[in-house]
Amino acid sequence: MKFTKFGKALLISALSACTIFGVTSCVESYAVGYLYVTGTVTAQSSGAGIISGFSIDHNTGKLTAIHGLPIASGGANPERAVLIVGSRFLYVLNRGVNASGSADCTSTDPCQNSNITQFAVGANGILTPQETFYTQGLNPFRLVSDSSGSFLYALDHDSIGKDGQTPSSATNPNTNCALSLGAGVNTCGDITAFKIDSTTGRLSLMVNAQVTSANGTALPYFPIPANPVDFVLTGGYIYTMNGTAPTSYPYSGGSTVFPYTLNGANGQLTVTQTASQPLNILQGTSIVSGSGYIYVMDNEPITVNGITSPSQILPFQAGTNGSLQAQVSGSVADDPTQSNPLAMLVESKGKWIYVANQGNNTNNTNAQSGIMGYVIDPSTHVLSPIAGGPFGSGAGPQCLVEDPSDQFVYTANFNDSTVTGRLIDQNNGTLKDLNAPTSTALTGPATWCLMDGRTN
Repeated sequence: MKFTKFGKALLISALSACTIFGVTSCVESYAVGYLYVTGTVTAQSSGAGIISGFSIDHNTGKLTAIHGLPIASGGANPERAVLIVGSRFLYVLNRGVNASGSADCTSTDPCQNSNITQFAVGANGILTPQETFYTQGLNPFRLVSDSSGSFLYALDHDSIGKDGQTPSSATNPNTNCALSLGAGVNTCGDITAFKIDSTTGRLSLMVNAQVTSANGTALPYFPIPANPVDFVLTGGYIYTMNGTAPTSYPYSGGSTVFPYTLNGANGQLTVTQTASQPLNILQGTSIVSGSGYIYVMDNEPITVNGITSPSQILPFQAGTNGSLQAQVSGSVADDPTQSNPLAMLVESKGKWIYVANQGNNTNNTNAQSGIMGYVIDPSTHVLSPIAGGPFGSGAGPQCLVEDPSDQFVYTANFNDSTVTGRLIDQNNGTLKDLNAPTSTALTGPATWCLMDGRTN
């Protein structure tokens, strides 16, 4: 292509302006991805669920609300959301409320009207509600999909008892629990499994092909030990972390882990060991995976009997039949000014790990919210704190995600109803302020977030 004399002059002027004012002023601005955040309209536990959405500016990380959002989540108290491969469908798990209108559901006062609502993802990130589906247990609160986007799994805190209506208990034993977990096990949670239609996104229930229920029919779920806290799908296994208390939401106190083997071809789960594996902790809050490792977030009390025990992150690798093998280097302590580690992110190049601490911002004497960063040793995988941490976040972060261009990280925060963005320093992993507003207001408290890399 040839330029006229006048065109050359304009080009030279433009290049000169770029040199004088900086490259970013001459770089085209465009959306690199979409950030979706689930939450409620108000801080009340009975608040209606919503989904907010934002486009992410490639140059600055600035968030701009997607037209038409927020939109109703399809129920109350959305707890998790999953975007399957191809970004065509999004699924939101609505935990629901109990009879008194509270979200603190228990085995004797379970959540009602809980569901999984399907949304189609359209142009410019717009969401359109499709169908609603239901789990086979009570008090569902976690949701994951396999890497191919073929199967969806929901974690129910309580399985159905022998009468088919109420949860299993000592007075109403669930004989189906013992079929998978061993004789004498009368109470359990469960995993409800669905197959995803690749064309419509519709969910169809998958029955347990290994276990026949007490009445001779196919068991419609996969039993897990009682009091589940969290679960993760990784490396051909689904790991459920279980505890003893509290038994009402939010669940915590994780102390053991139980694996199911995942058949990637048909989505079936198979028990490989009926006994849970002790983790030698008492306050596990979440179990996550990344960079070939499994991490348990442990929120130990700050001080017990005069002895300080800060929260910690315990790294494991999968062993025989899904058993967890502790990493040689052992656990790494969370920053003593932080508490309640809930979410973890291994950045895209596998150089750094970030942990979001929910904290407790009710007064200045309690540990605060923030993000702790760690350098991953490339040969030993040992974690060491990133200098300058912990880094700021909003109050009460519930999740931690990285944008598709690998430049920014975001937390969605419950206590102050915001989304907080940070810029990753590509040299040392420190998190810096954005060249845009760091905090973006939400309609109400956030509960979860996820990233969509498809922008057409």
